[in-house]
Parts: sequence; C-alpha cells; structure tokens
Amino acid sequence: MKPFAVRLGRVLEKFHIIGGKRLTGTVSIGGAKNAAVAIMPAALLADGPCVIDNLPYIDDVIILADILSELGARVNLSQSGRVVIDGTTLKHHKAPFEMVKCLRASYYLLGVLLGRFGKVEVPFPGGCEIGARPIDQHIKGLEALGAKVDIEHGVIRAKADRLVGNEIYMDVVSVGATINIMLAAVKAKGQTIISNAAKEPHVVDVANFLNAMGGNVKGAGTDVIRINGVKQLNGCEYTIIPDQIEAGTFMIAAAATAGDVVVSGVIPKHLESISAKLLEMGEDVTEGDDFVRVRGTRKPRKVNIKTLPYPGFPTDLQQPMSVLCSIAKGTSVINESLFDHRFRHVEELRKMGASIKVEDRVAIFEGVKKLTGAPVSASDLRAGAALIIAGLVAEGVTEIDHIHYIDRGYENIEDKLNSLGADIRRLADGESLLKEVKKVRTV
Repeated sequence: MKPFAVRLGRVLEKFHIIGGKRLTGTVSIGGAKNAAVAIMPAALLADGPCVIDNLPYIDDVIILADILSELGARVNLSQSGRVVIDGTTLKHHKAPFEMVKCLRASYYLLGVLLGRFGKVEVPFPGGCEIGARPIDQHIKGLEALGAKVDIEHGVIRAKADRLVGNEIYMDVVSVGATINIMLAAVKAKGQTIISNAAKEPHVVDVANFLNAMGGNVKGAGTDVIRINGVKQLNGCEYTIIPDQIEAGTFMIAAAATAGDVVVSGVIPKHLESISAKLLEMGEDVTEGDDFVRVRGTRKPRKVNIKTLPYPGFPTDLQQPMSVLCSIAKGTSVINESLFDHRFRHVEELRKMGASIKVEDRVAIFEGVKKLTGAPVSASDLRAGAALIIAGLVAEGVTEIDHIHYIDRGYENIEDKLNSLGADIRRLADGESLLKEVKKVRTV
C-alpha cells in the first residue's frame, strides 16, 4: 500500500492530451468509489475481519485505508481491488486531522465510531470544493438516535450512552446523511425509520453490505428505509457494485469523440438517466446484461439537463456533460440543482473556445464548431474528468494540472483511455511537452 504522504507528492503532476482521436473498443469499469468509501468504515462495526472485493485503487480509498490503520484497525489493501479490514483491534475514537481534511467521506466515521465506542471526534471533512455540503442532516440523525453532538473549533464531537432507534425525516435528500444514519442505527436498540431517504445505488450497496454482516436493513433504494438494530455484526466477504459515475464518464467521452465504445462490467439500470440524455442528443445507445454501447455522432443535438437525486441525472456527471453541450448544435441548458459552486470548470472550457454563460446555478451553452487545446486546471474531481473529455475532443494539445483531484476518483484513467485510442500522458512535476509539440507543428 502506498503511504498517504507519498500520494500527496503527486499534486503537481499533469496530463498531456493530443486531441482529435476517436475512442473505440471496450473498457471495463471498476468498483464504485462512493460505495467503497462508506463500506470500508462500515467494516469496523464487525466483530471479525471483512474481505471487500472490486475496490477501485484510487487515492480516496488509499487515504481511507490509512485513516482506518491510524485508528488501530488492521488493514491490508492490494492494488488488485481487495481489502481485508479487521476492526477488532480498533483503539481510537478520534480521527486524525491531517488525513480527514483530505477526504469528504471521512464523515462516515461519525456513525461508525459512535456505534463502536459511544463517542467520536471527527474534524470537519475535506474533499472537493463544489459548494456548501452541510452536515446538519447528519447531526440531526445522530441526535435523533440519542447522541449529544457539539461542534467546536472545526471538530465534531458526539457522545451517547446508548443509541436508540427513532423515526427520522430528512429535510433534504442527502446520500451522506442517509448512509451515516444507517451506520449508526444498525446496532442501535429498536427500530429506526429514515423517511425521504436517498435512493442512490451506493446507498443500496451499503445496506446490502450491512445485511451481509448480519444487519437488518430494509427498503434501501426507496425513500423509506427501516433498520432493526442487531446486537452483533460479523465479518463477511462482499463485492462492491460497479461505479455509475466512471461508467457515465466513459459513455460521455465516447459520445463526445464520435466514438464507438462498449462500457462493460456495469449495471445498465444505474445508467438510465445518462443513456436517456445521450439518446435525446442523437447518440446511439444500446444495453446488454452488463454493458452499455455508445456510438457517437459528429454533431450532437442540444439538450436541457437538470441534476437531481437518483434516479435523476447525477450531479457528478454534470461537468463531463458540459463538454458535450459545448459542441452540440444549438443552445443547451444545464440546471445544477444540488450544489452552488459546480460550474468552476466553465472558465477552463472557455479557454478552450467554449461559449458558456452562467447565471447562478444555470449554465447556458451555445454550441461551437470545435474546441482548441489549451493549458487548463482541474478544480475538483469531476471538473478534471470534464477537462480530460474536452482535451480528447479539442484540436491540438491540452495540458491539465492539479490532476490529483482526478486520481481521487478514477483508477488508471489514462491507461483506460489510451486502450481506446486516446493519446494522453501523465507528466512529472515541472515537465511539459507544449513547446515540443509547437516546434513539430511549425516545421
């Protein structure tokens, strides 16, 4: 396992992309990031080791493995996509500050450590800056289960002599809060009912994992989840679902490059909202049992998109979809209904020739004939994915810096893209090929 400190040294790496390559072939999708970062801490609730397969070997998973180790758990993470977590050796209820601030999903430690120790201290989590992501629903849920929660100097402290089931209505649909309440409630006394619960596939995956350990969670995937507390959870073996967002990213990349790509190892039902919008734009989308094939057109049609909780169009794919809207024929509109700072990538797309106007949470795209390569910077994980797609589409060379954001959520993305015919290279700190390419072009 690569240590946390080593991963931080990759901040200044960049991607060098020569655009204009049509993507063709088959790409296999890895395990779901958003499920993995919840299931790994959940394993600490078991009275024995848990073996978890189909993990994506990405920075968020690696950092989380380090956090669990720091807490005293025995963690064996392999690059093959398997982790063995033994939480029986857990020693600490205080999460390490420096690690937690790099990872949004560290808030799942609230429910887990509260369930294990009856007390927890977790600094405010970090992660991508995509707007306000308040944790008030998390706190409301934990308090409803009997915890006393205090926030002071950027640290969340919670304590409970005993967690007791309760009825909890979510004021807003929150994936993180839904999962956190499940983690805290699975061993609480009595029944917990979560109303207006999130229905995302990774919520269902976490519920299935808890049940595999001996939990009693029903209704996941609907807006009402019922959890009957159990006294004990046991170790288990579990395989994480495919990553809906990685799959959608490759579907959009195939469409944007007028390619022909089979996205394999997926659950097509999880991708229905993406498939529907691509079909609306004139792309050819076909589904099999465990794959989706996308054949792109040279000029996609305009489209209107509003991000919504599952089964609506996912906010995590709004930014990659921005690229397709930028080259579509006519005027497209994207309404970002969930986060208030998720158009920071727009300025970077403008550098590449996109015509985009942003008004509050609405972006208006006037389709252009082409994008042109340029030096750009990733501002968060999905913005980085969008810039990669833009680089694939663009005429000339694109260099993307701050790609450590991309490494948080995509495993070997350059290798997967190159296997489809892309020309993308990871460059070391300070290295650039822009001048070299310009010289060749001049000659």
